[in-house]
Amino acid sequence: MQAPAREALAAARRSAVHLEMRDSYMRDDPDFIAWQEGKRHDPGDPASWWRSWLDVVTDATARGVVIRRARIVSEPISDYVRYEYDGTFMNVVAGESVRWLPRRQTLGLALPSVDFWVFDDATVLFHHFTGDGQLADDGREYTTDPALAKLCSSSFESVWQRAIPHEEYRPL
Repeated sequence: MQAPAREALAAARRSAVHLEMRDSYMRDDPDFIAWQEGKRHDPGDPASWWRSWLDVVTDATARGVVIRRARIVSEPISDYVRYEYDGTFMNVVAGESVRWLPRRQTLGLALPSVDFWVFDDATVLFHHFTGDGQLADDGREYTTDPALAKLCSSSFESVWQRAIPHEEYRPL
């Protein structure tokens, strides 16, 4: 398996964009299971929820890297997306800008068929998931193909323009 996004983000110089298009991921994630059982993170107690990924985000934004995440979601949203929504404050605190786009509003957009990151408009990391939302054994695929980087960057921008900022999005 190729290196995770954290390594590419640590090397980014200007920008990192991430497009998520699934309604569920890794439903066996212990944090998701705890959320299903009623555990909620207290925004006022960062020590209880801060994790290493957020350090990478904070370090990148401190270097001037602009990090944006867009999520395309079906409505009404799934339990997993509600879990993501409830925890998005952590991404925002770390320095990410996050937007949400209801799937019905994607008509007319040309989108790659898998989730991806684009770093500095040049390196793309595709994430391949199994049908039940697990990252496939060979689930990370990097490319520096300029045409794919341009396609993904353009696709992300088209979603970003339509998407609703996290602070304004009210999920159904």
